[in-house]
Amino acid sequence: MTPAAFKTSLTEAEPPQGVSTPLVALWWAAKGDWNKAHVTVQPQVGADASWVHAYLHRREGEMGNAAYWYRRADKPYAKGSSEAEWEQIVAELLGGE
Repeated sequence: MTPAAFKTSLTEAEPPQGVSTPLVALWWAAKGDWNKAHVTVQPQVGADASWVHAYLHRREGEMGNAAYWYRRADKPYAKGSSEAEWEQIVAELLGGE
């Protein structure tokens, strides 16, 4: 799946099949359901899930919590727009397609 196809899938009622749990969380976040996104990614482990978790807390305005998750993901604290970060994470998690 390409980032463009992933973005287009936001018109659907459910996330695309076969994508990782962190991507499912990003999909719910883009649909405006922060809570569903957070509940989806919270039990996950690993750098990808931590990065998405950081993104979610940054969007929520919890900068201290976001900083913790960026460290866990071994990623720098994002400085640009949340939209640009969302697109960057999607592209990287989809393998740079």
